[in-house]
Amino acid sequence: MRVLRTARDLALPDWLLFSGAVYQRVLNDRTGRDLDYGIKDYDLGYFDPDTSYEAEDAVIRRVAAACQPPLREMVEVRNQARVHLWFEDKFAEAYAPLAHSAEALERFVSPLFAVGVRLEPDDTLTVVAPFGLEDLFALRMRPNPRRPTEGFDRTAASALARWPEIHVVRD
Repeated sequence: MRVLRTARDLALPDWLLFSGAVYQRVLNDRTGRDLDYGIKDYDLGYFDPDTSYEAEDAVIRRVAAACQPPLREMVEVRNQARVHLWFEDKFAEAYAPLAHSAEALERFVSPLFAVGVRLEPDDTLTVVAPFGLEDLFALRMRPNPRRPTEGFDRTAASALARWPEIHVVRD
């Protein structure tokens, strides 16, 4: 909630908290683990058409200044409008430009991971889950039907090492 409040208060454009900060807490709750188990960072995505490194760096610095340790070191901020500029070099996989932050969720390795949340000004939560929440609550991991990738098996093995209760389904 501290990360959500901070992002809301900074009024980042088209922002979402996603990845492990969301799905790992659900998996931990569903499997009886401490809610912080396995969480290495908090992925905070936002969308700004200014794709310059300098603009993204300014937002990263703003978020870091607004966070207290240890969150300052754990919040990873990325402009989703820039992902296509570095993704292929890092993951050896093409990545078309995004139109908004929520579109990034459609490209996650598994629907299990494809959940983002935003805290609204009225304290309600907006949940974005393009594949729904069924896989997450059923502890089911399957490949993203919209993104065939060779990385699924490696990602599934990593998830199973932490949550052996997950059921991996290869469609």
